[in-house]
Amino acid sequence: MKNFILPAAALGLLSMGSAVQAGKIGNNLSRCSAGKGPAVLITVRGIKSSTGKMRVQSYPATKAAWLKKGRWLNRIENRARAGTMTFCMPVPKSGNYGIAIRHDKNGNGKTDIRKDGGGMSRNPSINIFNLGKPSVNKVSFYVGNGVKRITINMRYM
Repeated sequence: MKNFILPAAALGLLSMGSAVQAGKIGNNLSRCSAGKGPAVLITVRGIKSSTGKMRVQSYPATKAAWLKKGRWLNRIENRARAGTMTFCMPVPKSGNYGIAIRHDKNGNGKTDIRKDGGGMSRNPSINIFNLGKPSVNKVSFYVGNGVKRITINMRYM
């Protein structure tokens, strides 16, 4: 098996997260401690049960990336805990981002609209017309070089 070396340009794309997924990461809260960043400290409220998994995904705040399959930057998956949970999501650099959260209550990896819950940064209203996919303008927020704190309220059918 050969070893591959990525050219500097490819490494730059990985760090920017432009079209390349950074991957699954652990929920390391120390990344959101004083003096760290850029990162987002996310408080998730209203989790209905301690069954299944919570999935938190960060996206660049662009129309081309928001909620598009394979366009997320980082993903954290943890066992769900009823009530409130906290996540630390590092981001590649200061800029505008969006966060999407899903509570997969039965842990099957599929979206069960009548059972699973969800939430997004800036807590946009969700209705029959946008089918749970509000525009990037309604979810985007700015992250500087430090830690940005946000709260997301879960919604269930």
